[in-house]
Amino acid sequence: MKDQAELIYIYDALCGWCYGFSPVMQQLQDRYASDIKFSVLSGGMILGDRVGPIGEVAPYIKTAYREVEQRTGVVFGQAFLEVLDEGSQVFSSRLPGIAMTAFRIHNRDRTLDFAHHLQWGIYHEGLDLNKPENYRPLLKAFPSVDEAQFMSQLTDELYWRKTQEEFGMVQQFGVRGFPTLLAYDGEKTYRLTSGYRPYGDVAGLVEQVFG
Repeated sequence: MKDQAELIYIYDALCGWCYGFSPVMQQLQDRYASDIKFSVLSGGMILGDRVGPIGEVAPYIKTAYREVEQRTGVVFGQAFLEVLDEGSQVFSSRLPGIAMTAFRIHNRDRTLDFAHHLQWGIYHEGLDLNKPENYRPLLKAFPSVDEAQFMSQLTDELYWRKTQEEFGMVQQFGVRGFPTLLAYDGEKTYRLTSGYRPYGDVAGLVEQVFG
């Protein structure tokens, strides 16, 4: 494979289908990490007037999460289902996006693992990731990260601006839905997936591009 081979995973921490796609991405990383660079970009799915209590979209999620479970094999935790029933937790992509921006500076090689941990925190543990203190337990899996520095970065306007630039980059790629997986071969960027696809399908597409 070419030295510049790269898979660019565009996700949002609040995207339920991305939670379902996480095992596929982890399998891809297990298989190809020695030959392909893996990058993660946050998409900014819930911003502006889309931000609001999860109860406002609970009827949709209560149907959609079962489909995600059936198609992907992931499980939504009881803690999240209780959050869904209670309805007051606000969904916003802002702070989870900043967290990814900050984490990338600390340990770029594990951004995919961190994305998975963010989604596990939300969709299994029911964590409210609008609250900076709820990131502390997630950092325990990443001892290389300076916790005090990371926590400071979460509320630093510089990192919010960097995250907004990342959201803009995703828009420049023409991405409107998540998960999306792009492949860069050193010359061109190809869109491999838009939406969930099983591992076998995605691995086949990777082989077609990078051979």
